[in-house]
Parts: sequence; structure tokens; C-alpha cells
Amino acid sequence: MKKILTITATLLLCATSVMAQDLKAPDYASDFVGVNFTFTNIWIMLCALLVFIMGLGFALLESGLTRAKNTTNILFKNLVTPAIGVTTYALLGFNLMYPGDAWIIPNVLGFGGFGLPGIGDDASFTAAYNPGYTYLSDFLFQSMFAATAATIVSGAVAERIKLHAYLVFTLIYVAFVYPFVGSWNWGGGWLDARGFHDLAGSTLVHSVGGWGALAGAIVLGPRLGRYIGGKAKAVPGHNLTFATIGVFILWFGWWGFNGGSALSSSPKDTAWILVTTNIACVCGILGAMLTSWFVQKKPDLTMVLNGALAGLVAITAPADVVSVPAAAIIGAIAGILVVFSVLFFDKVKIDDPVGAISVHLVCGIWGTIAVGIFGEFSILTQLIGVLAYGAVCFPVAFAIFFAIKKTIGLRVSEREELRGLDLGEHGQEAYNGFQIFTNT
Repeated sequence: MKKILTITATLLLCATSVMAQDLKAPDYASDFVGVNFTFTNIWIMLCALLVFIMGLGFALLESGLTRAKNTTNILFKNLVTPAIGVTTYALLGFNLMYPGDAWIIPNVLGFGGFGLPGIGDDASFTAAYNPGYTYLSDFLFQSMFAATAATIVSGAVAERIKLHAYLVFTLIYVAFVYPFVGSWNWGGGWLDARGFHDLAGSTLVHSVGGWGALAGAIVLGPRLGRYIGGKAKAVPGHNLTFATIGVFILWFGWWGFNGGSALSSSPKDTAWILVTTNIACVCGILGAMLTSWFVQKKPDLTMVLNGALAGLVAITAPADVVSVPAAAIIGAIAGILVVFSVLFFDKVKIDDPVGAISVHLVCGIWGTIAVGIFGEFSILTQLIGVLAYGAVCFPVAFAIFFAIKKTIGLRVSEREELRGLDLGEHGQEAYNGFQIFTNT
């Protein structure tokens, strides 16, 4: 009997303990932190995939706005460029960019030494890197940005640059220049300390690529027959369908480009960014359409396509700090600017086949300054940032292109340019078997 009473008492105590635990309030705060951490990482990784697909958008846009005889060459460059960008970013770019100004060796060579961390390194897969997301989630997302910065240059130097010369430039510029100047702001460097704001890279990505594009177009010179008797001769793109599809893909990818830069899955943060981004894009389209219709007397599809990109580039810096009406103004002004900018560069005989300089450099600068005009940030600080990036990126890019020109050669021969880079550089035609007839 005594044993039975002891066992019964023990069971009652256990049951009471379990009931007491069930009556306690659940630890929702702890659960929320875990769920939020998971959602944030999933969101950042999905956005990395959206930024990745922008490479296809650039490939279609650039090939569509240039001539058929150079299509293979452009597709090749747009495939290899992200490969170079991601590889160099994994080996040294990420660690060069994110110690802030502490970028001198031994911090240069990769993640804490050289290359990616091992699978057994818990810091690579936990919140040890940042309370909101993992080390590798951030690397995956940021590596896509490094690849995008280099791709911008490709369009401005299209149809006349030697393939190996372009690849050498891309390797140097993405491996060293992009992460070094990126560390000034995103890496917690001197511009970040001054309060400079650039959410997703109107300056850090687009104008960095734009300064490189400008330098390349100047050193290369215009395409053969582009300017005759002091006047610009139109060289129509061979496939505006490709170009239009490319812009739609880029527009789609920009949801990840800007939305992921919140580095958070908070609906408040991401929804605001996505709405301002989309509003700026559509207003960029309308601004470019009305401007080109008025100036050129007919609505130019290529101008409107660049107007969409202009609005997206401009809102990339201020998307998280401006109101929706302000985003509409920023996008519309960008659409107007890109039309006049394209016409200006034609007038001064800087040949940019796809309008990359106007879209990424001019509108990137505008978007960065707009942070100070429409957001609660210093216009002076934003201007200092714009000038600092220009003061480093343009002369360095110019020097790289010039050094390549004087050593291994920068431009294809006249015969090769007239024949097309597809056959000259690759021995392949994008449209093999098709005969192009011309009136004589």
C-alpha cells in the first residue's frame, strides 16, 4: 500500500508540473526571432536570384540594341562577366569591401584568409556574422551586385572592343576597384561615417559601372561610320523585341535588387521599397516617352526602354527614404534626363551603343543627389560621395583601358569590326544559316 501511495503521489506531482508548464504563456518573442531570422534569409536568397536573372536582361538588351553580327560576342561577354565577378568577389572582393577602411593585407584575401569558409565553420551558417542574416546569405546577395557593376561597362564598349581586352579590364575593375570604393559606404568606411546614403547602389553599383563605361567609350573611340561629317549617323539595333524583353527582365530583377537591400524581411521595409521602386520606373517610362515625342517628333522605343531603366537606377539610392510622390518625381526627372543625356553624348561624339552611360552614370548621380533633396539627408554629403566616386573610378578605369590599349591592344581591326565580332572573335554566328539581303 505504501508503495502504491508513493507511486500515485509521484504521478500527481508530474501531472501538476506538466499542467503548470502548459498554463505558462508561450515564449512568442523567442519564436518570432527564429521565424524572422529564417524569413529574412530566405528573402535575401530569393532576391539574390532575382538580381542574378538581371544578367539575362542585360544580355538581351545589349544584343537587341546592337547589330546582328555582334550578337554572339555580346552574349559571350554577358555570360562570362558574372563568372569573373563572383569568382573574384569570393576570393578577395567581399573581404576587401566589408572591413570598412581596414582593407590592407591580410584582410584582402577572401573570407578571413583566402577563399570561402569551410563547411565546419559555424560562423558561416549562423547569425554570428549578423543578428539578422547569415554570412553566406549576405555574400550570395552582394556577389550578384559585383557582377552587375561590371556588366554595365559591356554595353558602352560593344561592337569594337577585343574580347580578351574586355575580360582583363573586367577582372581588374571588379576585383579591386569596385570592392575598394564600395567599402567607403557599405563597408562602414569614411562615407558611411559622414552619413552618406545609397540603399542599393545608384552610386556604389551604377555610377561605378557608369564611370568605367565612360572611360572605355572615350579610350576606344566611336564605331566606324558612327559620325560622318560631324553628325551622328544612327546605327539601329537589330532586334527591339530582344531589347524590350531584356528591359522587362531587368525591371523584374530590380524587385530583388532594391527589395533585398533592406536586408530584412519586414513587410514595412520591403513593401515601401518595392512600391517606390515601381512608381519611379513607370514614371521614368512616361517621362522618357513624352520627352522623346516632343524632342524627336516621334516616340522612340529605345528611349522609352532606357527611361524605364533610368527611373530604376535613380530610385535605387533613395527607395527606402522617400515618399511615393517623391519617387514619382525622381523617376520622371530621370526619364527626361536620359533622353537629353543620350543626345548630348551623341553631340560630343562619345559612342555608347546602348545608352549605358546615360542610364547608369547620369541617372545614378541624379538618384544619389535626390536622397538629399527628398530625404532627410545632407545634399552636401551626397555630392561629396558622388564626386569621390567619380574622382577615383573614372581616372582608374581610364588608366586601365589606356594601359591595355598600349600593351595587348584594345580595339579590333577595321576589317574585323566591319565583318562583325561574332566571326572575328568567336568564329560563330548567332543567326547561322540566315542570308541578309541589302538593296544596292
